[in-house]
Amino acid sequence: MLKFTKMQGLGNDYVYMDCTKSGIPDDVISLAQFVSNRHFGVGSDGLILICESKECDFKMRMFNSDGSEAQMCGNGIRCVGKFVYDKGLTSKTEITVETLAGIKRLKLQLKNGKVNEAQVDMGEPILEANQIPVLAPNSPVTNLILQAEGRKFAFTCISMGNPHAITIVDNVKDFDVEKYGRKLEVDNHFPEKANIEFARIIDKNTIEMRVWERGSGETMACGTGACATAVACNLNGLTSDEVTVKLLGGDLKIKWDKESNHIYMTGPAVTVFEGELEEK
Repeated sequence: MLKFTKMQGLGNDYVYMDCTKSGIPDDVISLAQFVSNRHFGVGSDGLILICESKECDFKMRMFNSDGSEAQMCGNGIRCVGKFVYDKGLTSKTEITVETLAGIKRLKLQLKNGKVNEAQVDMGEPILEANQIPVLAPNSPVTNLILQAEGRKFAFTCISMGNPHAITIVDNVKDFDVEKYGRKLEVDNHFPEKANIEFARIIDKNTIEMRVWERGSGETMACGTGACATAVACNLNGLTSDEVTVKLLGGDLKIKWDKESNHIYMTGPAVTVFEGELEEK
């Protein structure tokens, strides 16, 4: 039997497995596809494996619902912090996690002896077009005009270890994210596809956002997307260095520390339920 924990950060939900002793399950791509299925599996945006690391406290490997491996997930990594502390894999409230997007540092906040919130040092935003990657003539990429379904959008592109393209729209609530996001994700300007964020500026300190995640579709929240959106809006002179990003699943606090050039994200981490999968 494969033990798992269903967790969510602002509705961005994943199935988590402790692989620190057992190693990675066989055929992890098919496993990710199965557990993510909301009709025949557990139901999630993907699968996150918590593994041993030679250079950090833990290593996080994450797979989207289509089985593709992703570099990072801000909401997912907060739940990694809760998982390892609540299950006694560590007694530290400041930990390091190895990801495909580099080493991330977490500060865990406790309530009644368990983690209820975490701040993640998300590292430095990547603004160079070839490193995001996006096919654009200039860096930073702040006015990339793309077209989908007969409509033009102006994008600012950022990487937080994974590629994001952010555009400002007048009405986020009623916006057809699936219609446009599905097309824009695979636009030829994005060699590795991209996460697509549709944002509305409420005021200098508040952004409303919805996200189409590559490999998963629209999700309730995206931590790296919230960070990228905060950077993009600041670069365009629309917001301050500290903002609240309002997502379908709730709010994230994002701070761009210009002195260190690091992005800090703070938000909740919640355990939904535990379970076991029968090995086939």
